[in-house]
Amino acid sequence: MVDIKWEELGFSYIKTPYRYISYWKDGAWDEGKLTEDNMIHINEGSTALHYGQEAFEGLKAYRTKEGGINLFRPEQNAKRLNRSAERMMMPEVPQDKFIDALKEVVLANEEYVPPYGTGATLYLRPFLIGVGPNIGVNPAPEYIFSIFCMPVGPYFKGGMAPTNFIVSEYDRAAPHGTGAAKVGGNYASSLLPGQEAHDRNFSDCIYLDPATHTKIEEVGSANFFAISKDNQFVTPTSPSILPSITKYSLLQLAEERFGMEAVEGDVYIDKLDDYVEAGACGTAAVISPIAGIQNGDNFHVFYSETEVGPVTKKLYDELVGIQYGDVEAPAGWIEKVK
Repeated sequence: MVDIKWEELGFSYIKTPYRYISYWKDGAWDEGKLTEDNMIHINEGSTALHYGQEAFEGLKAYRTKEGGINLFRPEQNAKRLNRSAERMMMPEVPQDKFIDALKEVVLANEEYVPPYGTGATLYLRPFLIGVGPNIGVNPAPEYIFSIFCMPVGPYFKGGMAPTNFIVSEYDRAAPHGTGAAKVGGNYASSLLPGQEAHDRNFSDCIYLDPATHTKIEEVGSANFFAISKDNQFVTPTSPSILPSITKYSLLQLAEERFGMEAVEGDVYIDKLDDYVEAGACGTAAVISPIAGIQNGDNFHVFYSETEVGPVTKKLYDELVGIQYGDVEAPAGWIEKVK
């Protein structure tokens, strides 16, 4: 086993021994292979560099109590990558190729999969980029699909804790833009508003719908949810929102495991009093509880500024339990690597 202090890990790049790489050329993917080279060699005219023709995913491998390794709903990541690829005029990556490559990378780097109970996981980053000689604003002549990985620590070092967010004046995406695709441009444009939020001692931004600026869409790079006074699990709906696999998993668990009404609908920024708890959800933290939201001169507190709400806590525990194999998963949610 590698010499890593698992409990001290953060979320930063670590070079692991192997990554997967596959090339698309002349209308077809090659077989792909594992490589020890963590540098990508591409043409200077690659569309990924000049025109942002790229997409990526993020997911984790979890060590179980018995020593096995789980992937959580990887087929959903494959499908989302292909939806992003379609939007960006890139070739799809066959789902079997995507999942087989994930397993290859995990097994090749198995000693970097953190032990059960440390709270750490193996983070996997699949990506798809346009490469090859090009200078016009056209789809690339060639593409690379690759997956690398690294161990990352638990998001909350001292246990899950609520934090405050601020409504941004910036838009995350255009009304009919690439908001629903997981592409780098969406994240690059979030750097400035995110930094401005941090400078004001907030965890991140709340982005409103770009058309009317009246409805919550996303929280930083995560999806938003709230628990209503009448026990509904509510999450915004919009063609500009990236469809979070964590969010759709929580929607299903809220309804099937806890008897809540699961609602995708509008969440108006001036009607926050309708909700008793709120959070951001995504792969990194699973759930980041929202203590309060600053909107102009108004500051709204949900359950508490210091304690996690009971519904948020039980949803978190259920989902994390499923990911680590401690709680029975809905059919098809867990892909065993070993």
